[in-house]
Amino acid sequence: MNKEPIAFPQAGEFDRRGFLMTKLATGFALAVRPVAATTITTDTNGLVAGEVSIPAPGGPIPGYRAMPDKGGPFPVTLVVQEIFGVHEHIKDICRRFAKAGHLAVAPELYARQGDVSKISNIQEVISTVVSKVPDAQVMGDLDAAVAWAGSSKGDTGKLGVTGFCWGGRIVWLYAAHNPRLKAGAAWYGRLVGQPSELTPKHPIDVAASLRAPVLGLYGEADRGIPLDTVERMRGAVKNGSEIIVYPAAQHGFHADYRPSYDKASAEDGWKRLLAWFKKHGAA
Repeated sequence: MNKEPIAFPQAGEFDRRGFLMTKLATGFALAVRPVAATTITTDTNGLVAGEVSIPAPGGPIPGYRAMPDKGGPFPVTLVVQEIFGVHEHIKDICRRFAKAGHLAVAPELYARQGDVSKISNIQEVISTVVSKVPDAQVMGDLDAAVAWAGSSKGDTGKLGVTGFCWGGRIVWLYAAHNPRLKAGAAWYGRLVGQPSELTPKHPIDVAASLRAPVLGLYGEADRGIPLDTVERMRGAVKNGSEIIVYPAAQHGFHADYRPSYDKASAEDGWKRLLAWFKKHGAA
C-alpha cells in the first residue's frame, strides 16, 4: 500500500487568519430548522461534557468534548461537523460516543471563517463560509484536537474519526493524512470534485494512499452523491476499507433532527461504526 502522505500546504500558512468564532453556537443551526420530532437527545448522566478551548495553529478554537466521568484514558474519537458546524446534533453525537466509553471531541473547523449557525440559507452558508475553509487548515486543526485530547485523559493510541456530509469528505482526507489514525467512518461524504487551491484533493484522489481503513456509509437515494462515484471509490480503495450503501436512504439519513432521517439505516450504520472501531483498534 502506498504510504505517501497527502500533500497539503503547511497549516502555518493560515496562522495569520483572524478568529471569527471563539465560542460554540447553541442549539441547532438556523438552516436546519424546524427541528424534527425524531430528534435524539443524549443525556449527560455519567459524563463530563461541554465546550472546551483547543490550542490550534494561530490561536485557540472552540470545541465540544464528552467523555465518561470516571476512569480513563479513553479511546479518542474526532467528530467532524456537518456543513452546519458544531451545532446541537454534533454535540449529541459526542455524547453518544462518550456513553460508549470514548473521549469524543468536535472542534469547530470554521472558527476562522465564520459562524454558520445564524445563517438560514444553505447557499449562503456555502458561499460565505464553507467555500473559504482550506483543507490544510482542517487537517491542522484536527491534529491539534488529537494533541489536546492526549493531554486530557485521551488515549491517542486508539484514535478514530467520523464525520457527516461535509465532514464525511474530511474523514477520507484525514485517513490519508494522519499515520496514527486507527479507523475512520465517513457518513455520506462527497467523493469527487474539481481541485482548487483550498481543496487540492478529494477522496477519490487519495483512495490508494489511505493510512487507516475507512467505513463509508452512503445512501442509494442521495441526490448529491451519485452512485457511480461511490462505486468508483469502492473499486479504488486498497487497504481494507469498506463501503455500505443503504437502499432508499437519502443524504443525511443519520441526521435524526431532519426529514431525511432513516432510523433503520442510521441505527445499522452506528452499530457498524462501533464494531469497525473496535476491530481496528480505535476502541
